Amino acid sequence: MPGGLLITGFGPFPGVPRNPSAALARRVGALARAKVGGEPVRVLILHTTYAAIPAMLEPALAEAPAAILLFGVASRAKRVRVEVQGRNRTSRLFPDASGRIAARPTLEPGGPATRRSPAAAPALAILRRSGIAAIPSRDAGCYLCNATYFRALREGPPALFLHIPLPPRTRRPAKAVRRLRQAPGETLAQACAEVARRLVLRARARR
Repeated sequence: MPGGLLITGFGPFPGVPRNPSAALARRVGALARAKVGGEPVRVLILHTTYAAIPAMLEPALAEAPAAILLFGVASRAKRVRVEVQGRNRTSRLFPDASGRIAARPTLEPGGPATRRSPAAAPALAILRRSGIAAIPSRDAGCYLCNATYFRALREGPPALFLHIPLPPRTRRPAKAVRRLRQAPGETLAQACAEVARRLVLRARARR
């Protein structure tokens, strides 16, 4: 996929058997295809493992997407978090979905401490204008979300990571729950599709 837009989400991991970032990535991908003016859009659902970076993400990056939008879930978050930067660090406390822990405390020995995304501030404004309670974040964690973001930012094209909260738990009947979630979820997807469009426009302006 030379050029175009790459959108990623994650599969399940310990404690999160259904990862909502995968569903959001697919929906945003469907919406973005109508917004990016014929640019190809690829949606990639990553295994929540360190091995997925060389096995899945890096081959997708090697196809030189013009813009990259990454989604992940932050289980303790209450609002959407727009990640300003990826950090060159890991943690040996949290195993991935395969049971593996990070091999070392840094992602790239000798690499920069951080990589920042200029796309974060405009994306935050778009989400807030759309009614999404979004906040900026300078800490994407020390798990796979941060690892994929730090790697994607190395490539150069506009890239952004959005952390979303887990869906709220409720005791209401299932039909009522679906009605409550449908509108806010679609609002978020539409807003993220606009973020994706702006990433593509930013990429075009750099050509």
